[in-house]
Amino acid sequence: MHYTGTVWRPPYEAGSLLLEATAGCTHHKCKFCTLYADLPFKFRMSPMQDIENDLLELKATLRQQEIRGWFKLYNRPLPDRVFLVGANPFVLKAERLLAIAEMIKRIFPDNQTIGCFARITDVALKSDAELAELRRAGYDGLTIGVETGDDEALRFMRKGYLAVDIIAQCRRLDKAKISYNFFYLTGISGRGRGEAGAVATAEVCNQLHPQRIGASMLTVYANSELYPEIQRGDWQEESELEKYRELKVLLANLQIPVWFGALGASNAIPFAGNLPEERERLLAALDEILHSLSEDDLREYRQNLRHL
Repeated sequence: MHYTGTVWRPPYEAGSLLLEATAGCTHHKCKFCTLYADLPFKFRMSPMQDIENDLLELKATLRQQEIRGWFKLYNRPLPDRVFLVGANPFVLKAERLLAIAEMIKRIFPDNQTIGCFARITDVALKSDAELAELRRAGYDGLTIGVETGDDEALRFMRKGYLAVDIIAQCRRLDKAKISYNFFYLTGISGRGRGEAGAVATAEVCNQLHPQRIGASMLTVYANSELYPEIQRGDWQEESELEKYRELKVLLANLQIPVWFGALGASNAIPFAGNLPEERERLLAALDEILHSLSEDDLREYRQNLRHL
């Protein structure tokens, strides 16, 4: 298999076949991000021959596991979803994405859907007709790191889009019937602004239809562009307790049916549930964290988190 650098995927894609379509990020400007710092290049497309070879290798591996009874032993169905690996494979031209989909269907005829990470700007590159064609080819369940609906934070962190763009492009995905999931970055608005950022994010999400909202907590590493700005006093990080208060505000203001979870390594205390039916349980869990843990306890976890 061809994998370049650290392979990132959302927690809910654990059962998907991971296929590298790109490596690195086309944007590569977010001040907080160090996910692709281990790559010697900014962005690269996988050659189509590599993609085909990887699919054939995956098929052979799955066949051996099926023969050995691995799937029956662990009571798991054969994978019927492919997740394209890379920071934003959806940036690829529609014709290339369609060619990849055709290749997947030829080698895995029972495959149902194809997911990947996408940027808001990647969606903007596609016409409505192309989005509809990509949906027919199986693309569904995109994961988008929108991070926040706070325009001030989006500008400062150089995300490359604003809240109005999130709304416009996700409505186009809704029209094409391509479902999507959001990642929210707790702490991105900075000290004293987290709760306002949470309200702004809820206002954006309440106009859309994300299937899931996964929350990660901002963890600033020394090799990020944000780190020296903090050292100079140009930007102040939220306290750990402030981040949990921010999450409470976000949960209280979300008015759409959605799964909400904070399960990644950046979250010291994982939790998850469905809104609106489990809102009170999740808020109570956050209250328990705020009342039982100190800033020092939570900060120690953050400082010892060597890798996301």
